[in-house]
Amino acid sequence: MTSSPMLTKEDIGHKLAAVYAPIASELAESERIFAGELKSRFPFVQDLVGHCAAFQGKRLRPALVLLTAQACGGIRPAHPVLAAVVEMIHTATLVHDDILDEAIVRRHAATVNAEWGNETAVLMGDYLFTHAFHLAASLETTLACRWIGRATNLVCEGEMQQVHNRGNVDLDEAAYFDIIRGKTAELTAVSARLGAQYAGADAATVDAMDQYGRNLGVAFQIADDVLDIWGDERTTGKSLGTDLEKQKLTLPLIRLLSTSPAPLAARLCRMINEPTEETRGELRPYLESSGALEYAWDRAKAFASLAGKALDILPDTAAKGLLRNLTQYVVRRSA
Repeated sequence: MTSSPMLTKEDIGHKLAAVYAPIASELAESERIFAGELKSRFPFVQDLVGHCAAFQGKRLRPALVLLTAQACGGIRPAHPVLAAVVEMIHTATLVHDDILDEAIVRRHAATVNAEWGNETAVLMGDYLFTHAFHLAASLETTLACRWIGRATNLVCEGEMQQVHNRGNVDLDEAAYFDIIRGKTAELTAVSARLGAQYAGADAATVDAMDQYGRNLGVAFQIADDVLDIWGDERTTGKSLGTDLEKQKLTLPLIRLLSTSPAPLAARLCRMINEPTEETRGELRPYLESSGALEYAWDRAKAFASLAGKALDILPDTAAKGLLRNLTQYVVRRSA
């Protein structure tokens, strides 16, 4: 499916551990801040907080805040706070996404909606969002609140656009990229941007780190969309096939439909608009033989390469090398 060897779950763990090693203490501090900010006197709420903390998984966004800071002048006291804030926002979006997708597994555990119902899941997501902004407001200026607020608005716009376009077999690549730049890339972009800004970087460097995070996020989402079709739930640890079940047109499907002869495209459209439990398996041979999966991976690699080029503005440091390593990870992961 891709010319680069895929990383196993164990490989992923080792690689991320190596990337995160230089920021381990600051990452641990951000997790303490995360837990402390969300602490509740109500046992049920505290249980929910603990359950959602397990969704943090790869911790990509807080790591971006800290690694970008390190590459742009050094980690300062505000950075672990910002890392906790972006992880709260990300976790909130996961909780709400699971409701929209009717997902039942996240990080090898039951989703909040599956375990406690949609009402509790909606409120838990809101709880995470409000605490994120409360924590961001504790910093000396409102800059982080403004940037994170704008990013969160764009994330929500992207999600609403995706919901609106369910079953739209005429969705093209331009519209798809508009959706994922909002729903996924905006939060990775602001994470890198905040890391640079609060490290005292100049405006050109802050903008370059924004572009790094944005292109990294697009590459990450394309890979996620491929894995939703091609991946193994035992490896990814979350419900797969939800894009098809919810009739979401992702890059592999958009490519397949745009390159298929009219009779086959019509048949594929019917399969997408009337999905069954077998649809994912039935589509795989078409996606593989048409080159649509390979095409999607190639686009992911192209965006990862753009992310790497944005790092050229930085001096050569270990932190820059680790940020570059992340661009390789996103297009070789299997989870």
